[in-house]
Amino acid sequence: MKPFVHIRPKKGWQAVDLGELGQYRDLFYFLVTRDIKVKYKQTVLGGLWAIIQPFFSMVVFTLFFGKLAKMPSDGLPYPIFNFTAMVAWIYFANAVTGSGNSLIGNTNLISKVYFPRVIIPLTSVLAGLPDFLIAFAVLVGMMSYFHIYPTPMTLFVPFLIVLMMLTSGGVGMILAALNAKYRDIRYTIPFLVQLWMFASPIVYPASMVPEKYRLIYALNPMTGVIEGFRSALLGTVAFPAQMILVSTTVSVILFTVGMFYFRQVERYFADII
Repeated sequence: MKPFVHIRPKKGWQAVDLGELGQYRDLFYFLVTRDIKVKYKQTVLGGLWAIIQPFFSMVVFTLFFGKLAKMPSDGLPYPIFNFTAMVAWIYFANAVTGSGNSLIGNTNLISKVYFPRVIIPLTSVLAGLPDFLIAFAVLVGMMSYFHIYPTPMTLFVPFLIVLMMLTSGGVGMILAALNAKYRDIRYTIPFLVQLWMFASPIVYPASMVPEKYRLIYALNPMTGVIEGFRSALLGTVAFPAQMILVSTTVSVILFTVGMFYFRQVERYFADII
């Protein structure tokens, strides 16, 4: 006879139980693979969408910002300068949007079965990795085309990817929890993502920001990610260690706040969602 387990909501601010997440790792794996399969099921182009989105965004930005506005690109051809940023940004934008709407999209699952709810927004963060890796492979091909070759600083790229995922997860958990309670948040997410894009060094280099304000600018965690990618892969500027340190600190704070806030309000999800 299996032991009876009585599940009760915990009071006060609680951290995410990592041990409990480990017990539900099979569900985590199933949800991630499900999201990946659904993304490409009954599609005409399949995995090509992972290339089309950043590539055509790069083409448009190159035409308007590179050719017409003559935006500086740290001495590199504008297409590769912009595409490097778009690879990281589109992953972030898709992960945040998917996480923010994830609870609403899994209402039936949440209201009928118990499991750590934080799995759902984090699923979108992991499910976006295949698209990122496909786009990153295209970026490597573009680097070869423009005769840009890896340097020892490329070893920092895995850390920057983790930083990118950490930021996406933190913002996604906060938005998911808010969206479950306030349904108009889902209309705010696209606007927030678009505004965040122009507040990040995607169409312009961070070197355009006066030096005395760059550490403040790095409070936007995607600043450290994007400038770190450009420096490590393209050698645009010296590795921006201080900016990345500031962005990393903000990312860790965002992720921690996201976990605690999500844990605090998840007890009400089944009732309000």
